Amino acid sequence: MANQIDLKKLPPLKALKGFEAAARLLSFRQAALELNLTHTAISHQVKLLEEDLGVLLFERDGRAVKLTGEGESFYPVVRSSLEQLINCSEMLRRTDQNQSLRIQAFVTLSIRWLARRLSRFKAQHPGFDLQITSSIIDGAFNEANEDLGIIYAPEPVPNHLHWVPLFDAILVPVCSPDLHKGPSSKITPQELLDLPLLKVYTADDHWEEWFQSAGVFAEVSRNSIAVDTIAIALEMALDGEGVAMLNGPFAENDLKAGRLVQPVDHTIQAPGGWGVVCHQDSQNSPQVELFTKWLLDDIAQF
Repeated sequence: MANQIDLKKLPPLKALKGFEAAARLLSFRQAALELNLTHTAISHQVKLLEEDLGVLLFERDGRAVKLTGEGESFYPVVRSSLEQLINCSEMLRRTDQNQSLRIQAFVTLSIRWLARRLSRFKAQHPGFDLQITSSIIDGAFNEANEDLGIIYAPEPVPNHLHWVPLFDAILVPVCSPDLHKGPSSKITPQELLDLPLLKVYTADDHWEEWFQSAGVFAEVSRNSIAVDTIAIALEMALDGEGVAMLNGPFAENDLKAGRLVQPVDHTIQAPGGWGVVCHQDSQNSPQVELFTKWLLDDIAQF
């Protein structure tokens, strides 16, 4: 049995919200606006907290306030405690008899990789509700609105997030076999500049990285078409409109069937990779654990 908590030693909990906002904003008035309270109410909460602790938390100079040494020590503890309460509460609110999971995935991964796998998941977990949100421009994990993300991260994710790697970001140019009809099935990186290149302007400039790694330092944009997703670039490549640059396994079926070919042998690994991301506090939730394990097992099988 856990030891009893001496609740009498707790500071006035209601006052912690006012203190956190005032300490973060360094303004009682701004804190009052944020919490939809009066300036007097915030001042009263802070005074109540200071009296309970027996120390001053703010230095006041007219309307300006700044944290004392004690206030600076107290703030990160209050902030962390409130965040843990919020995150755990949100996790419990999302748990119901019919399991559900909100997943964020980049639109190309959603359309050309994840969608074809979900029927297998539903067959194994028929009572599980999935909500997929496809993002286009911002690939960062939307931790405020999603339970789990399947994203490309060129750099390590922040420490408060949990990361499970899925696959590397290998840069591979692909095009229709009808676009290139030379004497050889393969061409050089330099020769590739003569074909229309399909660039994704919402992502990192992978074409520049790829050409430089191949020893070609030329103006890539002179013969290019810019689109906003790899999915669109792949559709154009299938129609013979240009050469798309892949950074993941988004055209495996088309390559196997010969609808797309790799005109140049040269490939490189981009920084980072694709993976599953969630908040550290959510990594052990039954829904996140179940889906992440299933996804890893499915990748291993197919």
